Amino acid sequence: MTMSFSRPTAFAGGLVFAALALSACGAAPAAQTGGGKTAATAISAGDLGGMQGLITAAKKEGTLNAMALPRDWANYGAVIDGFTKKYGIKVNDENPDGSSQDEINAITSRKGQGRAPDVVDLGSSFALSAAQQGLLAPYRVASFDKISTQQKDAQARWYNDYGGYISIGCDAKRVKPCPTTFAELLKPQYKGQVALNGDPTKSGSAFGGVYAAALANGGSLDSIQAGLDFFGKLKKNGNYSPVESTPATVEKGETPISIDWDYLNASYADEFKTKGITWQVAVPQDGQFAQYYSQAINKDAPHPAAARLWQEYLYSADGQNLFLQGYARPALMPTMETDGTLDKTAAAKLPPVTGTPMFPTDAQQAKAKQDLAQGWGHAVSG
Repeated sequence: MTMSFSRPTAFAGGLVFAALALSACGAAPAAQTGGGKTAATAISAGDLGGMQGLITAAKKEGTLNAMALPRDWANYGAVIDGFTKKYGIKVNDENPDGSSQDEINAITSRKGQGRAPDVVDLGSSFALSAAQQGLLAPYRVASFDKISTQQKDAQARWYNDYGGYISIGCDAKRVKPCPTTFAELLKPQYKGQVALNGDPTKSGSAFGGVYAAALANGGSLDSIQAGLDFFGKLKKNGNYSPVESTPATVEKGETPISIDWDYLNASYADEFKTKGITWQVAVPQDGQFAQYYSQAINKDAPHPAAARLWQEYLYSADGQNLFLQGYARPALMPTMETDGTLDKTAAAKLPPVTGTPMFPTDAQQAKAKQDLAQGWGHAVSG
C-alpha cells in the first residue's frame, strides 16, 4: 500500500487520520487446537477446526493491527467497518497514509512486539520483496483456488486482492483542456500541475504511474527506463510537481492533475462533487498499465487468528464487492461474475477500458523496482 491518498506515502493508497494508540502489551497467546496446530502455524481454516474454530480464536484475540489503510482508499472504510460489525473485532489502523515500505519496516522493526502489524496490504513488488525476506506467513483462504495463478504466490504467502488501471485525474475547472494521455502531459500549459500519489520508490501507485509512462514512451514491462526519462522531461520543462497528490492538495489547487489508480481518481470524483470540483478521470490509451495490491500476513503476527480471519473476509463475496463499490476491480471478479455473486451495479460504474491488461512478472517487477531506486532521484532532481 502511498498512498496518502497515497496510501503509499509513507505508501498513502489516502488526508489526515487519527494515529493508532499503541499498546506496550504483548500479543495474546496463540489459539491452539487439540491436534497441536496454533493460529500462528495454521495454513488454512481447517487447521483450526474450520471457519467456526477460526472465528472463535479470532474473537478471543479481539484485535487486528493493520497499517496504511485510508478509509477512502478502495472503500477500505466500509471494509473495516464491515469486518468489525460481523465479528466484533477492533481494527487498529496505524498511519493510514503510510506506504508499503512503512509496512515492511514495521514488520522487521517490531518483531515480537504486540504493536507489530498483523496484516499488510502491499503493492505487488513490495509483496514479492517481503516474501523473499521471509516475513510472510503462508495461508490459503477458502477461495484461494479461485484466484488466478498469475495473481498469487504458489506458497500462499501473498495473493492479489483488488486493483485497477493507472489514470489521469484532472480538475476541469482549473485545467482546460484536461489531458487524457501521457503525451499530452508534456504540453507547456500544464506547467507545475502534474503530480504523482507519492514517491515511486515507496508508493505502489506512483510506481505504477512511472511504469505506465514507460509503456507510453516506447518502454516495456522489461524496462521502466522510458518512464524515468519521461518524468525527467516533465521535470525539465517544469510540468512535474513534487507535491504528493492528496484530496487536500487537489482542493487547494496544488495538484490539479494527478496520476493515480483509476479507482482512487473515480472515488475522488464522487467526493469532490460536493465541494464544487469537477474531477475528470481518463485511463490513458498510450500507457495502459494495470496492477493489483496484495494481501499478506505477518509471519510473527501478534494476533494470528484475527489476521487469518481478516483474509477470509477480504476474499469473501462481501469483502470483494465492498472493494468493487469503491471502484476497485476485485481479484475474484471473473469467478464472481460466473457464480452470480458480483455486484453488477457497482461493476457497471467502473471507468471504461479496452483490451486485456498485461501484468509484469515477479522478475520484471523486481528489476523495475531496482531501476527506480537507482534512477528516480536523478530523473527528478534539480
